[in-house]
Amino acid sequence: MSTEAEEKKDDASTSGIAANIITVDNYINGTFVTPTTGSYMPILSPFTSGTVGSVAVSAKADVDAAVSAASAAFPAWSSLTMKSRAAMMLKFHALIREHAQELAELIVLENGKNLTEALADVAKGNETVEYACSLPQLAQGKTLRVSGAVSCCDRRDPLGVVASIVPFNFPLMVPMWTVPIALVTGNCVVVKPSEKVPLTMRRVAELFKEAGFPDGVFNMVQGTREAVESLIDHKDVKAVTFVGSSPVANIVADRCRNLNKRVTALGGAKNHLVALPDCEVDGASSDIVVSYAGCAGQRCMAASVLLLAGEGPKQEELLKKVAEKAAKIEPGCEPGKMGPVIDAASHKKILGYIEAAVNGGAEILLDGRKWLDMPMPGDGCWIGPTIIKHNSPDDATMKEEVFGPVLSVYTVSSWTEAIEIENANPFGNAACVYTTNGGYADWFIG
Repeated sequence: MSTEAEEKKDDASTSGIAANIITVDNYINGTFVTPTTGSYMPILSPFTSGTVGSVAVSAKADVDAAVSAASAAFPAWSSLTMKSRAAMMLKFHALIREHAQELAELIVLENGKNLTEALADVAKGNETVEYACSLPQLAQGKTLRVSGAVSCCDRRDPLGVVASIVPFNFPLMVPMWTVPIALVTGNCVVVKPSEKVPLTMRRVAELFKEAGFPDGVFNMVQGTREAVESLIDHKDVKAVTFVGSSPVANIVADRCRNLNKRVTALGGAKNHLVALPDCEVDGASSDIVVSYAGCAGQRCMAASVLLLAGEGPKQEELLKKVAEKAAKIEPGCEPGKMGPVIDAASHKKILGYIEAAVNGGAEILLDGRKWLDMPMPGDGCWIGPTIIKHNSPDDATMKEEVFGPVLSVYTVSSWTEAIEIENANPFGNAACVYTTNGGYADWFIG
């Protein structure tokens, strides 16, 4: 059943990035392995909607094999010193740097980011790898002498097998939030990448092998819901990390808690920006555009809502500048351009939010739907930067996670109203206030 993942060249291209038709199998015990189901699903390019690869659809038996391999590798791996494991991770860190361009091009191909954003994805992921290399110093235990004959000691012991279930929007960075730290602390890992973007992590698996990690320490299963549920339910999986939508994060967290498993489940976000009348217009406008339109808005830190505190010429100038700068963004994968959204389902959802806002009486200051009628670099899921000025803070686009290049704008009568709107939102993550007055900024922080 074991085969090396096959590659063959194809004449297709994605906005200048050469496309390889790649078969992505499971990675178990140091080898690429075909799924027991024999089933695969297509990997679609966001740029063209064409097939750039195929990914295994795994069943419970595949998950069992991956967890079994990780469990078998755990005793020897956990018996190494943390310093030894960190030294291996340092080799992996160097390989990520060496192959950064290659990894970034895979991210562009399967995710749709522009090349600059993809390189940042790789760099930010490798920052966490670098942090993990410092764990021998950062994760030391403590001893406290309570009395003459009694001492208390705390130490960090590895758990065993850790599962990491990751989303499509950052194919390398998000897996690195878990994998390097879990490995250096002595755990073995099974990763379930998003079935939409498995190409990058397939290459990462090869780099772990090249760095010298023993077989079975790092494993990967592909697939959809069955693979996820089988990982969570497996008795030998001691901890689960998940990043994705809030509804699914809640399901994952509840399922793990019911099994008495450690879990970190990260969900959606709604990030609010507040612009005060004294803000520095040019800098603020540039920051707002980069934040809401970068990565086509498909990131949990993207700006979602801009609250203008009061009305006046400064606020009008800010909004005009934001719209002007966003309107200059061109479609494409080259630096400074904006790529497509991940797939047709996301595209339809984003269009639905814009149409609902229009039907509710909101004003479209910049309409990204114009891209639908323009020549694009490919026949993929393109939608341009969009700015919506709302009449009500209760509009869906004001409250829900759109996960696209859409900025909602609303004018508040007071700073207190801005805080109330933000705090009333069920999502959280980040917030920002634009002002040139430190005292004003402190008021919002306080």
